[in-house]
Amino acid sequence: MIDFFKLNLNSEIIAVAVALGIGLLIGLERERRKGEGPRRSPAGLRTFAVASLAGSVSVMVGGKELLGLVTAGIAVLTAIAYLRSTSDDPGLTSEIALILTVLLGGLATQHPILAAGVAVAVAILLASRAATHHFVRSVLSDDEVKDGLIFAAATLVVLPLLPDRPIGPLGALNLRAIWIIVVLVMAIGAVGHISIRLLGARGGLAIAGFASGFVSSTATIGAMGARARKAPELLGAAAAGATLSTIATIVQLVAVLAATNLPTLQSLLVPLLCAGAEATIYGAIFTLKGMRETGTAELEHGRAFSLPSALMLALTLSGVLLLSASLQEAFGEIGLVVSAAVAGLADTHSPAVAAATLAASGKITPSDAVAPVLAALSTNTLSKIVVGWVSGGSSFAIRLIPGLILVVAAAWAGAIFEAQ
Repeated sequence: MIDFFKLNLNSEIIAVAVALGIGLLIGLERERRKGEGPRRSPAGLRTFAVASLAGSVSVMVGGKELLGLVTAGIAVLTAIAYLRSTSDDPGLTSEIALILTVLLGGLATQHPILAAGVAVAVAILLASRAATHHFVRSVLSDDEVKDGLIFAAATLVVLPLLPDRPIGPLGALNLRAIWIIVVLVMAIGAVGHISIRLLGARGGLAIAGFASGFVSSTATIGAMGARARKAPELLGAAAAGATLSTIATIVQLVAVLAATNLPTLQSLLVPLLCAGAEATIYGAIFTLKGMRETGTAELEHGRAFSLPSALMLALTLSGVLLLSASLQEAFGEIGLVVSAAVAGLADTHSPAVAAATLAASGKITPSDAVAPVLAALSTNTLSKIVVGWVSGGSSFAIRLIPGLILVVAAAWAGAIFEAQ
């Protein structure tokens, strides 16, 4: 009985200590922004500390009901203080933070670690006011804000509504799996866009090409070719960026295969590693040459990703899945390879996901998916070669084409080695 009393007393002391720490932590940050004179904020260090303790003690004395009454009372007092305030800043941040502090004090009696963690997050958020305001108002563009909202809607609204089961002819379509791939590609594109924004022109065309490749490697090669044609002194750097964009294609393949079917990724891991290593080496050579070149690179900041392109990816992926399932049903593995090769002319990831999806459903083995994926990678490389030649001319193509061919050759060599 005595041991139980001591244990209960110790837990209450810890809860009160955590509640006090929460109030002092948030109150310390608010005290710095309280101001001076008659226009100062009504809540500072002591107010937040007492409010947090009030929340903790109310739970210990009267439970959640008393906590609700205390919170309501402090909310009323906070509203009165806000109405009487003559501050030039009409924001509600301090007032809402004070009410939240009361609740965190109450939470500390049951989940002290969680309450302390939330308090730290709140303090960081409050302290980063200037940085966050500058980021939202000056750094982010209107298009980037729209892209963020689109990505949030695609992830948090559309994805949960989609069924997670095979539908359609031959059970070839899984809407949730298809949309997960779309969201993943959008996320990777956003990461590449952020990399460009952070690095700017100082990062050089090589790094910009690698980052842009997450949005579209083929489009990146076209842009790099156009830049090389316009500024011949940047020919080597543009070739480096175009080659390194292929690494982004490999990384995306790994990501989408991992999200679709891990055994398929394991079967393709050696070929993809060989292709990625070859692209890295070849790109590094031209990166070093590009660093010796003079001139500046003006990097254009576009959208983080394209919603029409994302929707087109979903339609393309659905079509490839249906085509692959139909040809595989009629002609076996040969039909799957042919369909993947044709689809690869436009995009590598759709036929790769289609093959991995068939493997996940048991219609083919993971090893059977290797040839279709590499066939898609090969035909997609052919498209890149054509785009590079047309956009950049012969001088750009002569530097780019050997690297692209070596990447595909390395992938097939890795597959042959793995099969032995």
